[in-house]
Amino acid sequence: MVNKDLNTRRATVTGATGFIGAHLARRLVAEGWDVHVIARLQSDLSMLRSIASKIKVYRHDGTIKSMREIVEAAEPDVVFHLASNFIAEHTPEDIEALIETNVTFGTQVVESMIVNGAYKFVNVGTAWQHFENKCYNPVCLYAATKQAFEAILTYYTESTCLRVITLKLFDTYGPDDPRKKLFSFLARVATEKEPVPMSPGEQLVDIVYIDDVVDAFFLAASLLEEPGESFETYAISSQNPIMLRDLVSVYSEVTGRSLSIEWGKKPYRCREVMVPWDRGRILPGWRPNVSLEEGIRKLITATVEVGE
Repeated sequence: MVNKDLNTRRATVTGATGFIGAHLARRLVAEGWDVHVIARLQSDLSMLRSIASKIKVYRHDGTIKSMREIVEAAEPDVVFHLASNFIAEHTPEDIEALIETNVTFGTQVVESMIVNGAYKFVNVGTAWQHFENKCYNPVCLYAATKQAFEAILTYYTESTCLRVITLKLFDTYGPDDPRKKLFSFLARVATEKEPVPMSPGEQLVDIVYIDDVVDAFFLAASLLEEPGESFETYAISSQNPIMLRDLVSVYSEVTGRSLSIEWGKKPYRCREVMVPWDRGRILPGWRPNVSLEEGIRKLITATVEVGE
C-alpha cells in the first residue's frame, strides 16, 4: 500500500458519528491528518458538520465486499475503531444488532485491512468487561460482545502482521454529547426542579473528560509506530473514582444549581458496578489532565455558548 501523500498521515475512523468518535475526527483534522470515515447507510452525520468539507465519508452497506472496497480506497496508516452498539440492559430484540455492530462489523474492518496491507488498529473496549474486578466477567451482553471481538483480534494478531492496542474506557463526558448520560440528566433535574428518585448513590464512578480520552487515542497510534507486542490492552481511567453522591455534589457546587434528588428511592440495577475495575495497565505516557471540576466548567461553558 502506497499513500498518496507521504507527508500526511491517513486515519480511518469508525464510529465517528458518535460522541467520542466525532471529537477524535475533529482533532485529527485539526492536527493535519487525512481523515476517512466509515459510516452506515443510515448514519446521521450531524456531529461531523464542522469538518464535513475536510473529511472523506464512505457509506458501508453491511457487506464484506463494500468494506474491502472502502479500506482499499481509504489507504489507512491507522484505523481507529470506535463503532459500537451500547445497550446496558438488552432485550431479545437487541441481540442481532449487538452482534452485528460489535462483532461482525469490526471483523469485516480487520479482514479488509489485512487484505489491503494495513496493520495498525486502535480498538475500544470497556471496563465493563471486568465486573467485580475480575479478569473477565461481563457486566452485560454489550461487554460480552466487546470481549468476543477481542478474541477475534487475538486470532488476527497471531496469524498476520496486525498490531492492536485496545483502550478500555470508563465513563466519559464533555461538550456536544448526545448520549443520555449523567451530566445531561443532572442538567435536566436542575432545570425542572422536580424531586427525582435515585439509587443510594454509593457506587464509585470513574469518569474521564473527552479531551483526555482523545489524547489517549493519539498516543496509542504513536505507540503502534514503535516496536511492541502484537496485542496490548490499556485502561483509560481517571485513577480517582468518586462516589456518585459526591460527584453530584461537585456538579451542584461548580454550577451553582440545586438538585432535588431523593437518594435511596430506587434500587441499584442488576449487576450494578459498585467499584470500577482498577487492575488494568494505564496507557504508557498518558494521564488525565482535566480535573472533574475543570471538566464540568468546560462542559457548562460550552453549553452556554451553544445556547447563545
